[in-house]
Amino acid sequence: MTGHPPGPLWTGRASNRAQWLLAGIGAACLALGIELAVDYAWTAGIIPLLMAVIGCLAVGLLVLFGTLAFVHVAVTVDSRAVEVRCGHIGLPRRTIPLSEVTSAEFLPQITPQHWGGWGYRWRPDKGTAVVVRRGEGVELRLGDGKLFTVTVDDAENAVRVIRTHLRALAH
Repeated sequence: MTGHPPGPLWTGRASNRAQWLLAGIGAACLALGIELAVDYAWTAGIIPLLMAVIGCLAVGLLVLFGTLAFVHVAVTVDSRAVEVRCGHIGLPRRTIPLSEVTSAEFLPQITPQHWGGWGYRWRPDKGTAVVVRRGEGVELRLGDGKLFTVTVDDAENAVRVIRTHLRALAH
């Protein structure tokens, strides 16, 4: 390894404010499910009431937690690895040792449409990505030929730091 301390050498983030709107819709569905369960007297019977309550709660939880996980992404590069953490609790999380990275590229324009939407994505022809917004990002080529892409601000500097460490590992 190099003589660098184990602390972060580069950190970056990317956020998507539009995801908060979707999270709000999820919270509203959740609130509607709770309201139906607590205050609503259905004359049609218990089965339709249960279906409505369970449906609202399920949709609300899925949308709320699914969007909150991808409101932002944090990327950290140190002398050993690239770590990608999503959302407020850092999940999903992926750590890629630099020893598994063969190259790093700056991508000036990544769009959710290229990957089939926002979130943690996989496409057989492109590899894996964490896409939280449209814009710049980093693409890592791994030793097994797979690609990992992440949208992050200041991606050019991230690529510089990664390349510097890849050169140091090669010597």
